[in-house]
Amino acid sequence: MFYWFYRHLDINIFQYISVRAGMSFFIAFVLTMYLMPKFIRWARAKKASQPIYEYAPETHQTKVGTPTMGGVVFIFATIIATILTAKLSNYYVVGGLLCLALFSLIGIQDDYSKISKEKNSAGLSARAKLMLQFLCAAIISFIAYHYGHSSELYTPFYKYPVFDMGILAVVFWMFIIVGTSNAVNLTDGLDGLATVPSILAFFTLSVLAYVTGHAIFSTYLLLPNIQTVGELAIMGSAICGALIGFLWFNSHPAEIFMGDSGSLPLGAFMGYMAIVAKSEILLLAIGFIFVLETVSVILQVGSYKLRQKRIFLMAPIHHHFEKKGWKENKIIVRFWIIAFMTNLVALLSLKIR
Repeated sequence: MFYWFYRHLDINIFQYISVRAGMSFFIAFVLTMYLMPKFIRWARAKKASQPIYEYAPETHQTKVGTPTMGGVVFIFATIIATILTAKLSNYYVVGGLLCLALFSLIGIQDDYSKISKEKNSAGLSARAKLMLQFLCAAIISFIAYHYGHSSELYTPFYKYPVFDMGILAVVFWMFIIVGTSNAVNLTDGLDGLATVPSILAFFTLSVLAYVTGHAIFSTYLLLPNIQTVGELAIMGSAICGALIGFLWFNSHPAEIFMGDSGSLPLGAFMGYMAIVAKSEILLLAIGFIFVLETVSVILQVGSYKLRQKRIFLMAPIHHHFEKKGWKENKIIVRFWIIAFMTNLVALLSLKIR
Protein backbone atom coordinates (compact mmCIF):
# COMPACT_ATOMS: atom_id res chain seq x y z
CA MET A 1 0.00 0.00 0.00
CA PHE A 2 2.68 2.52 0.97
CA TYR A 3 4.76 1.68 -2.10
CA TRP A 4 1.57 2.35 -4.14
CA PHE A 5 1.50 5.84 -2.59
CA TYR A 6 5.00 6.43 -3.96
CA ARG A 7 4.21 5.12 -7.46
CA HIS A 8 0.84 6.79 -7.95
CA LEU A 9 0.75 9.77 -5.60
CA ASP A 10 4.43 10.77 -5.84
CA ILE A 11 4.94 10.59 -2.06
CA ASN A 12 8.68 10.26 -2.45
CA ILE A 13 9.54 9.13 1.07
CA PHE A 14 7.84 5.77 0.50
CA GLN A 15 10.32 4.74 -2.19
CA TYR A 16 12.99 4.10 0.45
CA ILE A 17 13.30 0.57 1.78
CA SER A 18 14.64 1.87 5.11
CA VAL A 19 11.52 3.99 5.67
CA ARG A 20 9.12 1.20 4.77
CA ALA A 21 11.13 -1.27 6.88
CA GLY A 22 10.70 1.00 9.90
CA MET A 23 6.98 1.28 9.20
CA SER A 24 6.60 -2.49 8.84
CA PHE A 25 8.38 -2.98 12.17
CA PHE A 26 5.95 -0.77 14.07
CA ILE A 27 2.84 -2.02 12.26
CA ALA A 28 3.73 -5.64 13.10
CA PHE A 29 4.63 -4.73 16.68
CA VAL A 30 1.42 -2.79 17.36
CA LEU A 31 -0.74 -5.41 15.66
CA THR A 32 0.83 -8.20 17.75
CA MET A 33 0.46 -6.23 20.97
CA TYR A 34 -3.21 -5.55 20.16
CA LEU A 35 -4.19 -9.05 19.04
CA MET A 36 -2.18 -11.23 21.42
CA PRO A 37 -4.19 -10.52 24.62
CA LYS A 38 -7.39 -11.27 22.72
CA PHE A 39 -5.92 -14.50 21.39
CA ILE A 40 -4.73 -15.53 24.87
CA ARG A 41 -8.22 -14.99 26.31
CA TRP A 42 -9.73 -17.02 23.45
CA ALA A 43 -7.15 -19.81 23.83
CA ARG A 44 -7.76 -20.06 27.59
CA ALA A 45 -11.52 -20.19 27.05
CA LYS A 46 -11.06 -23.00 24.50
CA LYS A 47 -8.41 -24.69 26.70
CA ALA A 48 -6.02 -24.59 23.75
CA SER A 49 -2.96 -25.57 25.77
CA GLN A 50 -0.25 -27.96 24.66
CA PRO A 51 0.24 -31.06 26.85
CA ILE A 52 3.63 -31.06 28.58
CA TYR A 53 6.05 -33.63 27.22
CA GLU A 54 6.10 -36.55 29.68
CA TYR A 55 9.93 -36.72 29.82
CA ALA A 56 10.43 -32.97 30.31
CA PRO A 57 12.10 -31.79 33.54
CA GLU A 58 9.76 -31.61 36.56
CA THR A 59 9.93 -27.81 36.60
CA HIS A 60 7.88 -27.82 33.36
CA GLN A 61 4.80 -29.00 35.24
CA THR A 62 4.24 -25.38 36.28
CA LYS A 63 3.61 -24.63 32.59
CA VAL A 64 0.54 -26.87 32.43
CA GLY A 65 -2.42 -24.98 31.02
CA THR A 66 -0.37 -22.29 29.25
CA PRO A 67 -2.00 -21.52 25.88
CA THR A 68 -0.11 -22.34 22.70
CA MET A 69 -0.32 -21.37 18.99
CA GLY A 70 0.81 -17.78 19.67
CA GLY A 71 2.74 -18.04 16.42
CA VAL A 72 -0.53 -17.62 14.52
CA VAL A 73 -0.73 -14.03 15.78
CA PHE A 74 2.81 -12.83 15.06
CA ILE A 75 2.97 -14.57 11.69
CA PHE A 76 -0.36 -12.95 10.77
CA ALA A 77 0.96 -9.55 11.94
CA THR A 78 4.12 -10.03 9.85
CA ILE A 79 2.15 -10.88 6.72
CA ILE A 80 -0.22 -7.91 7.13
CA ALA A 81 2.67 -5.49 7.80
CA THR A 82 4.48 -6.80 4.72
CA ILE A 83 1.43 -6.46 2.48
CA LEU A 84 1.00 -2.87 3.64
CA THR A 85 4.62 -1.78 3.20
CA ALA A 86 6.50 -4.00 0.72
CA LYS A 87 6.53 -4.03 -3.07
CA LEU A 88 4.28 -7.02 -3.76
CA SER A 89 5.46 -7.40 -7.36
CA ASN A 90 8.88 -8.40 -5.98
CA TYR A 91 9.17 -12.18 -6.28
CA TYR A 92 11.49 -12.40 -3.24
CA VAL A 93 8.72 -10.89 -1.12
CA VAL A 94 6.13 -13.20 -2.68
CA GLY A 95 8.40 -16.17 -1.93
CA GLY A 96 8.82 -14.99 1.66
CA LEU A 97 5.06 -14.65 2.16
CA LEU A 98 4.53 -18.09 0.66
CA CYS A 99 7.22 -19.53 2.95
CA LEU A 100 5.57 -18.09 6.07
CA ALA A 101 2.08 -19.16 5.01
CA LEU A 102 2.92 -22.74 4.01
CA PHE A 103 5.04 -23.58 7.04
CA SER A 104 2.56 -21.87 9.34
CA LEU A 105 -0.18 -24.15 7.98
CA ILE A 106 1.97 -27.19 8.79
CA GLY A 107 2.51 -25.84 12.28
CA ILE A 108 -1.18 -25.10 12.80
CA GLN A 109 -2.09 -28.65 11.82
CA ASP A 110 0.56 -30.01 14.19
CA ASP A 111 -0.55 -27.77 17.06
CA TYR A 112 -4.21 -28.56 16.50
CA SER A 113 -3.53 -32.28 16.81
CA LYS A 114 -1.87 -31.56 20.17
CA ILE A 115 -4.66 -29.41 21.64
CA SER A 116 -7.58 -31.45 20.28
CA LYS A 117 -9.60 -33.78 22.47
CA GLU A 118 -7.01 -36.55 22.16
CA LYS A 119 -4.32 -34.27 23.72
CA ASN A 120 -1.52 -35.96 21.82
CA SER A 121 1.68 -34.12 22.76
CA ALA A 122 3.47 -35.65 19.77
CA GLY A 123 1.28 -33.91 17.18
CA LEU A 124 1.81 -34.96 13.57
CA SER A 125 4.03 -37.96 13.00
CA ALA A 126 7.67 -37.09 12.33
CA ARG A 127 7.44 -38.61 8.85
CA ALA A 128 4.29 -36.68 7.89
CA LYS A 129 5.70 -33.40 9.17
CA LEU A 130 9.01 -33.90 7.38
CA MET A 131 7.33 -34.81 4.09
CA LEU A 132 5.15 -31.70 4.24
CA GLN A 133 8.16 -29.53 5.08
CA PHE A 134 10.20 -30.87 2.16
CA LEU A 135 7.25 -30.44 -0.19
CA CYS A 136 6.81 -26.79 0.81
CA ALA A 137 10.58 -26.17 0.72
CA ALA A 138 10.73 -27.68 -2.78
CA ILE A 139 8.03 -25.28 -4.01
CA ILE A 140 9.79 -22.24 -2.52
CA SER A 141 13.26 -23.29 -3.72
CA PHE A 142 12.09 -24.06 -7.25
CA ILE A 143 10.36 -20.67 -7.50
CA ALA A 144 13.60 -18.93 -6.49
CA TYR A 145 15.59 -20.94 -9.03
CA HIS A 146 12.99 -20.45 -11.76
CA TYR A 147 13.05 -16.68 -11.37
CA GLY A 148 16.81 -16.62 -11.73
CA HIS A 149 18.13 -16.41 -8.18
CA SER A 150 21.89 -17.01 -8.21
CA SER A 151 22.88 -20.63 -7.59
CA GLU A 152 26.46 -19.66 -6.68
CA LEU A 153 27.65 -20.60 -3.20
CA TYR A 154 29.43 -17.97 -1.10
CA THR A 155 31.33 -18.39 2.16
CA PRO A 156 32.02 -15.81 4.89
CA PHE A 157 35.25 -13.79 4.74
CA TYR A 158 35.80 -14.61 1.04
CA LYS A 159 34.63 -12.28 -1.71
CA TYR A 160 34.39 -14.75 -4.61
CA PRO A 161 31.83 -17.55 -5.08
CA VAL A 162 33.16 -21.00 -4.26
CA PHE A 163 31.32 -22.69 -7.14
CA ASP A 164 28.01 -22.69 -9.02
CA MET A 165 25.63 -25.40 -7.77
CA GLY A 166 23.33 -25.21 -10.78
CA ILE A 167 20.08 -27.15 -10.43
CA LEU A 168 21.49 -28.85 -7.31
CA ALA A 169 20.99 -25.52 -5.57
CA VAL A 170 17.28 -26.38 -5.31
CA VAL A 171 18.08 -29.50 -3.26
CA PHE A 172 20.60 -27.59 -1.12
CA TRP A 173 18.08 -24.82 -0.44
CA MET A 174 15.42 -27.37 0.48
CA PHE A 175 17.69 -28.80 3.18
CA ILE A 176 18.56 -25.30 4.43
CA ILE A 177 14.88 -24.36 4.81
CA VAL A 178 13.78 -27.64 6.39
CA GLY A 179 16.85 -27.88 8.62
CA THR A 180 16.46 -24.36 9.97
CA SER A 181 12.73 -24.84 10.45
CA ASN A 182 13.31 -27.89 12.64
CA ALA A 183 16.23 -26.29 14.45
CA VAL A 184 14.09 -23.39 15.67
CA ASN A 185 11.36 -25.87 16.59
CA LEU A 186 13.79 -27.85 18.77
CA THR A 187 14.99 -24.68 20.51
CA ASP A 188 11.49 -23.56 21.45
CA GLY A 189 11.46 -25.33 24.80
CA LEU A 190 11.83 -22.54 27.37
CA ASP A 191 10.09 -19.19 27.76
CA GLY A 192 11.54 -16.77 25.21
CA LEU A 193 14.47 -19.06 24.41
CA ALA A 194 13.78 -19.16 20.66
CA THR A 195 12.28 -15.67 20.45
CA VAL A 196 15.27 -13.41 21.13
CA PRO A 197 17.80 -15.41 19.04
CA SER A 198 15.23 -15.24 16.22
CA ILE A 199 14.95 -11.45 16.59
CA LEU A 200 18.74 -11.13 16.44
CA ALA A 201 18.97 -13.49 13.47
CA PHE A 202 16.31 -11.62 11.49
CA PHE A 203 17.96 -8.29 12.25
CA THR A 204 21.28 -9.62 10.89
CA LEU A 205 19.63 -11.19 7.86
CA SER A 206 17.72 -7.98 7.13
CA VAL A 207 20.99 -6.04 7.13
CA LEU A 208 22.54 -8.63 4.81
CA ALA A 209 19.54 -8.55 2.46
CA TYR A 210 19.54 -4.75 2.38
CA VAL A 211 23.28 -4.52 1.69
CA THR A 212 23.17 -7.29 -0.93
CA GLY A 213 20.38 -5.47 -2.75
CA HIS A 214 22.14 -2.08 -2.62
CA ALA A 215 24.42 -1.46 -5.61
CA ILE A 216 26.84 0.88 -3.80
CA PHE A 217 27.02 -0.91 -0.43
CA SER A 218 27.43 -4.36 -1.98
CA THR A 219 30.22 -3.13 -4.26
CA TYR A 220 32.02 -1.41 -1.40
CA LEU A 221 31.75 -4.47 0.86
CA LEU A 222 32.67 -6.91 -1.97
CA LEU A 223 29.34 -8.70 -1.71
CA PRO A 224 27.28 -10.16 -4.57
CA ASN A 225 24.75 -7.59 -5.79
CA ILE A 226 21.22 -8.95 -6.29
CA GLN A 227 19.25 -5.86 -7.20
CA THR A 228 15.76 -6.67 -5.93
CA VAL A 229 16.59 -8.65 -2.79
CA GLY A 230 16.75 -5.55 -0.58
CA GLU A 231 12.96 -5.43 -0.47
CA LEU A 232 13.06 -8.54 1.72
CA ALA A 233 14.58 -6.45 4.53
CA ILE A 234 11.06 -5.05 4.99
CA MET A 235 9.77 -8.52 5.80
CA GLY A 236 12.70 -9.14 8.13
CA SER A 237 11.95 -5.88 9.93
CA ALA A 238 8.26 -6.79 10.20
CA ILE A 239 9.00 -10.15 11.79
CA CYS A 240 11.40 -8.50 14.27
CA GLY A 241 8.62 -6.12 15.33
CA ALA A 242 6.09 -8.94 15.61
CA LEU A 243 8.51 -11.06 17.69
CA ILE A 244 9.27 -8.20 20.08
CA GLY A 245 5.51 -7.82 20.58
CA PHE A 246 5.25 -11.57 21.16
CA LEU A 247 8.15 -11.48 23.65
CA TRP A 248 6.07 -9.19 25.88
CA PHE A 249 3.80 -12.18 26.53
CA ASN A 250 6.30 -15.00 26.02
CA SER A 251 8.95 -13.83 28.51
CA HIS A 252 9.28 -15.90 31.68
CA PRO A 253 6.82 -16.89 33.04
CA ALA A 254 5.20 -17.20 29.62
CA GLU A 255 1.54 -16.33 29.16
CA ILE A 256 1.56 -18.10 25.80
CA PHE A 257 3.83 -20.36 23.74
CA MET A 258 4.49 -19.85 20.03
CA GLY A 259 3.88 -23.52 19.21
CA ASP A 260 4.82 -25.15 15.93
CA SER A 261 2.61 -22.62 14.15
CA GLY A 262 5.29 -20.06 15.08
CA SER A 263 8.56 -21.98 15.29
CA LEU A 264 8.27 -23.84 11.96
CA PRO A 265 7.60 -20.75 9.78
CA LEU A 266 10.18 -18.74 11.76
CA GLY A 267 12.92 -21.24 10.99
CA ALA A 268 11.84 -21.75 7.38
CA PHE A 269 11.80 -18.01 6.69
CA MET A 270 15.17 -17.65 8.41
CA GLY A 271 16.60 -20.22 6.01
CA TYR A 272 14.90 -18.51 3.07
CA MET A 273 16.37 -15.12 3.97
CA ALA A 274 19.84 -16.65 4.26
CA ILE A 275 19.43 -18.22 0.81
CA VAL A 276 18.35 -15.03 -0.96
CA ALA A 277 21.05 -12.98 0.80
CA LYS A 278 23.67 -15.57 -0.27
CA SER A 279 24.51 -16.27 3.39
CA GLU A 280 23.73 -19.98 3.65
CA ILE A 281 27.06 -20.83 5.31
CA LEU A 282 27.01 -17.70 7.48
CA LEU A 283 23.69 -18.97 8.86
CA LEU A 284 25.77 -21.26 11.09
CA ALA A 285 26.85 -18.16 13.04
CA ILE A 286 23.61 -16.22 12.66
CA GLY A 287 21.58 -19.12 14.06
CA PHE A 288 24.30 -20.59 16.27
CA ILE A 289 21.93 -21.30 19.17
CA PHE A 290 19.63 -23.25 16.86
CA VAL A 291 22.61 -25.15 15.46
CA LEU A 292 23.83 -25.93 18.99
CA GLU A 293 20.44 -27.29 20.02
CA THR A 294 20.16 -29.44 16.90
CA VAL A 295 23.68 -30.83 17.16
CA SER A 296 23.06 -31.75 20.81
CA VAL A 297 20.06 -33.86 19.75
CA ILE A 298 21.99 -35.52 16.91
CA LEU A 299 24.91 -36.36 19.22
CA GLN A 300 22.59 -37.67 21.95
CA VAL A 301 20.64 -39.92 19.61
CA GLY A 302 23.76 -41.09 17.77
CA SER A 303 25.65 -41.85 20.98
CA TYR A 304 22.76 -43.82 22.45
CA LYS A 305 22.24 -45.89 19.30
CA LEU A 306 25.94 -46.66 18.87
CA ARG A 307 27.12 -46.96 22.50
CA GLN A 308 23.91 -47.14 24.55
CA LYS A 309 25.30 -44.15 26.46
CA ARG A 310 24.04 -40.58 26.67
CA ILE A 311 26.32 -37.56 26.28
CA PHE A 312 23.91 -35.11 27.94
CA LEU A 313 21.58 -35.56 30.86
CA MET A 314 18.81 -34.69 28.42
CA ALA A 315 18.56 -33.23 24.93
CA PRO A 316 18.11 -30.63 23.49
CA ILE A 317 20.93 -29.07 25.46
CA HIS A 318 18.79 -26.51 27.33
CA HIS A 319 17.18 -29.47 29.14
CA HIS A 320 20.67 -30.71 30.07
CA PHE A 321 21.31 -27.49 31.98
CA GLU A 322 17.89 -27.72 33.61
CA LYS A 323 18.78 -31.21 34.84
CA LYS A 324 22.05 -29.79 36.23
CA GLY A 325 20.01 -27.41 38.38
CA TRP A 326 20.30 -24.16 36.43
CA LYS A 327 17.32 -21.85 36.81
CA GLU A 328 15.27 -21.35 33.65
CA ASN A 329 15.96 -17.61 33.49
CA LYS A 330 19.71 -18.18 33.74
CA ILE A 331 19.69 -20.63 30.83
CA ILE A 332 17.55 -18.33 28.69
CA VAL A 333 19.58 -15.16 29.26
CA ARG A 334 22.91 -16.91 28.75
CA PHE A 335 21.70 -18.37 25.46
CA TRP A 336 20.55 -14.87 24.45
CA ILE A 337 24.05 -13.55 25.18
CA ILE A 338 25.63 -16.25 23.02
CA ALA A 339 23.19 -15.45 20.19
CA PHE A 340 24.07 -11.75 20.42
CA MET A 341 27.81 -12.46 20.21
CA THR A 342 27.55 -14.86 17.26
CA ASN A 343 25.35 -12.43 15.32
CA LEU A 344 27.92 -9.72 15.97
CA VAL A 345 30.55 -12.00 14.43
CA ALA A 346 28.25 -12.53 11.43
CA LEU A 347 27.88 -8.77 10.93
CA LEU A 348 31.66 -8.29 11.23
CA SER A 349 32.06 -10.67 8.28
CA LEU A 350 30.59 -7.91 6.09
CA LYS A 351 33.77 -5.89 6.44
CA ILE A 352 36.35 -8.67 6.73
CA ARG A 353 36.52 -10.22 3.27
